[in-house]
Amino acid sequence: MKKGFTIVEVSILFVIFLIVAFLVAPLSLDDTRQAKNTSRWRVVQEDFSNIFYAINTQKGDSDKNFKETFDETLKNDIKGEEAPYKITFLNGTYPSDTYKFNDYKMTYSNAIVAYKIYDNPTDNIKGVLMYDVNGKNGPNVWGKDVFGLNIYDDKFEPFCKQESISRQKQDCSKNGTGLCCSNYYLVGGHFD
Repeated sequence: MKKGFTIVEVSILFVIFLIVAFLVAPLSLDDTRQAKNTSRWRVVQEDFSNIFYAINTQKGDSDKNFKETFDETLKNDIKGEEAPYKITFLNGTYPSDTYKFNDYKMTYSNAIVAYKIYDNPTDNIKGVLMYDVNGKNGPNVWGKDVFGLNIYDDKFEPFCKQESISRQKQDCSKNGTGLCCSNYYLVGGHFD
């Protein structure tokens, strides 16, 4: 009766384990990265939901417009200007003008924030804000590390908050834009 394994049997098992590890590792690393980015977004979104208190407190000078007051509110968090860079949708396409930004600012946490205020607001939306939780580091994709908020007169609200969960889930897939992930992840959804 033979005891133990031969070197050939051990080698075959080792090769099988390596193949499985190489197949599974990228998936688990991507899941870990996505969970980290989602967690960062949750904290940032909570911070922005409280920012109108600071804006309303600073609005003592009635000559200031929203943009000036907002800039003053953010100034302690901004490290400096950042050069524009490309951000894509989850489906690989490039955003329309609504979701393209020019004035990127790097925060002290190395995230990037950009926003624009509309000249002619629609649907009570004063403007939009994008937040790249890990800065210029990849993947720079809406719904992966880039999230957004609609700016109203009295609040910030994640994109698609008014949409149904099924619509948010659909948009937060490989065939969607990823804009709705901004709210979908906050209500417990996850990327499939």
